[in-house]
Amino acid sequence: MTYRIKLLFSLFLLISASGCGVYSFTGASISPDIQTMSIQYFYNEAGNGPPSLQQTFTEEIRDYYQQNTSLEFVDNGGDLQLEGSITGYNVKPVAITSSGNNNVADIAGVQRLTITVKVTYVNTKDEAFNFENRSFSFYDDFDPNTTQLTAVEDQLIETITDQIIIDIFNASVANW
Repeated sequence: MTYRIKLLFSLFLLISASGCGVYSFTGASISPDIQTMSIQYFYNEAGNGPPSLQQTFTEEIRDYYQQNTSLEFVDNGGDLQLEGSITGYNVKPVAITSSGNNNVADIAGVQRLTITVKVTYVNTKDEAFNFENRSFSFYDDFDPNTTQLTAVEDQLIETITDQIIIDIFNASVANW
């Protein structure tokens, strides 16, 4: 390609990317008049899970929004406001295996850790994007016959909360 064609192509990309508000490569589409965001502490209302779960989740969701938007973070009253709580932390068997012995009870072949979070999102500039007490949930499985929950719990929580945070981000500022 010649220099002129490359220049025209680059100019076209620049103009088309700036046509509809502020867009980032993370998928966030944030109006230019939105400058601030506040994310409140997510309390663990599930009644179980590790004691650090609420603090870890709150820090991770704040970090994710800070890394993927150019918003200024404030303690309260941001143009965008996010708050919620962890409402579920459940470990349940999902695959039962039989020992083949009629005198021995069936055992769980796979167990599933599921975490549920309820979130309220307020966009003070455009109420059409608001949602209240929306539930986000994800799970990961482990084999209780070869691994104790305590040995894999941190990794399971990280995998699950990472996906929940992405889902919340997509539902709020990415408008998916």
